[in-house]
This record gives sequence, C-alpha cells and structure tokens, in this order.
Amino acid sequence: MTFESGKSMASIGALLLVIGSFVPFLSVVGIILLLVGLKDLAQHYNDDSIFHNALYAVIFGIIGVVAAGVVLVSLFFGGLFVTGSGSFLGLAAGAIIALVVVFIFYILMAVYFRRALDSLANKSGQGLFRTAGLLLLIGAILTIVIIGLVLIFVAWILATVAFFSMTPTTMPQQSPQPPPPP
Repeated sequence: MTFESGKSMASIGALLLVIGSFVPFLSVVGIILLLVGLKDLAQHYNDDSIFHNALYAVIFGIIGVVAAGVVLVSLFFGGLFVTGSGSFLGLAAGAIIALVVVFIFYILMAVYFRRALDSLANKSGQGLFRTAGLLLLIGAILTIVIIGLVLIFVAWILATVAFFSMTPTTMPQQSPQPPPPP
C-alpha cells in the first residue's frame, strides 16, 4: 500500500490494457492490476474518488458486455424458435440493440474513467492523465466511427506513460507550531 506499489501496479495494468488490444485476455489482467494500483494511489493521495470512479467504470463495462450478450442470445434464440430457422431481420434488430446497449454503457464507462484520471491528475500533478481521460471519452463517443477505437488506444498509451512518469508528491503535513518565545 505504498505509492511505488500503486504506481507499479497501475503502470503495468495500463500497459496490459494497451497490449490487450491485440491479446484480449491481457485486458482482463490489466483491468485488475489497474484497479489494485488505483486503490493504492487513492489511499496515498487520500482521495477515494480515484478508486471509486475507476471501479464504477469497470462495473459499467461489465454490465454493458453482459447486457449485450443477453440481448443477442435472447433475440437469436427467440427468432430461431419463433420462425423455426431464425430470421435475418430478427438477428439484425438484435445486433443493433446490442450495439446500442454496449455504446451507452461504454460511454458511461469512459465518463467514470475520465473522472478517475482527472482526480489523479489533480492530486499527482501529472497532466497527461487529464489528456488521457479526455481522449478516452472522445474515443468512446466516436466508436460509432472506427476512429474512436484508435483514440481509445492512444488514450491508454498516454495513461501508461503518465503512470510510469509519476513522481511521489509530498502531501502537505501540519507541523507542530513552535512554542511562543518567552
């Protein structure tokens, strides 16, 4: 629970998220390490909003993926059993609904990750976190057009660089007042 361990965990987690764009299993490990690192950094900076916002972001991401899967599976099997062979229209409608659900939850996820990264930028003085959060949000909105995925990739690269560049800042401590002169 030190600054260095939090920084290391979050750095490796963010790096695994970048690499996880090509190897999806690593993204899951990256998210876990990122959350553990952000928990330590939140304790170091005495700001629980860093961890809580990141946790909410991950929860929204999981809900989005599960909801989309449920919609797709139910519409696929519903269309299969109703029509006997599955209809193209039913599958297309299911895919569109699933994409809309994922899109909404992905934007919510990006909003909360941005909040976490903004709080971390304010506490650590590392402005790259703020830039990464903004790019993450813009990228989530632009996932409708493929360029959004590139922005998200760049955002996680910036976040990784920001984590590796962090330096410990001393928290202002109240020193005891010297006694008044006699």
